[in-house]
Amino acid sequence: MAAIRVALTGVTGKMGREVLLALCKDPDVEPVGAVSRTILGPIPLPIRAGSIPCAKDPAGLFDEVKPDVLVDFTNVEYAMAAAREAVRRGIRPVIGTSGLRSEHVAELADLCKSAGVGGVFAANFALGGVIMMHLANLAARYFEYAEILEMHHEAKADAPSGTAIATAKAMAQARGRPFKAPQPEKVTIPGSRGAEVDGIPLHSLRLPGLLAHQEVVLGAAGQTLRIRHDTISRECYMPGVLLAVKEVMKRNELIVGLDRLLGLE
Repeated sequence: MAAIRVALTGVTGKMGREVLLALCKDPDVEPVGAVSRTILGPIPLPIRAGSIPCAKDPAGLFDEVKPDVLVDFTNVEYAMAAAREAVRRGIRPVIGTSGLRSEHVAELADLCKSAGVGGVFAANFALGGVIMMHLANLAARYFEYAEILEMHHEAKADAPSGTAIATAKAMAQARGRPFKAPQPEKVTIPGSRGAEVDGIPLHSLRLPGLLAHQEVVLGAAGQTLRIRHDTISRECYMPGVLLAVKEVMKRNELIVGLDRLLGLE
């Protein structure tokens, strides 16, 4: 079986470098090209011999290297532009970019359906993070109050995180109705109760020394339940990324959430 040909965007970023290393380690995939706004010319492979071409223009690169899959961890505008060019050419997108809204996901689904190709969008590619969200969905049926604390490094571009928003929405869906969000009689500083999604307040911490952490706290009379996941290295996302790269070749629609690939839906 031929190796899956993979192109990636954002190759100079922290996630991009980690993805490229993971692709080089897996014998079933072959990195064939990269897109970057800052680097032109070939990029040496980290642990394999040789290099891959890098270009600013996704369309031109895709036509040159003809990948099977595009992996994207950049920003919303760049991810959507690259995905449109990819799907138009029958290239399957695997997107972990944070901040995609429901209309972006709907557009991706329509693009994949029209082209008859698979795609994957996941708010979190860490297997532990996906299981954390799954456990929160199970618990949501039995509690009326919940809050989410998400903690990331100081350079994270968005707040709240895409994982926190996705967790809150999925919990409310599993519960079948919004949670109860107690409102103080007096709010002395606006925003002190966080941003609310379906009755769940979301609180964002941004500090050096953090990477990616999330804690779901559910409360009932006389008890609390805490479900927490801690990311200590970006390496934790790579098994999920590689799973998506391989599974997307078997699909002809957009898969939303890694849980569907793990059989947790």
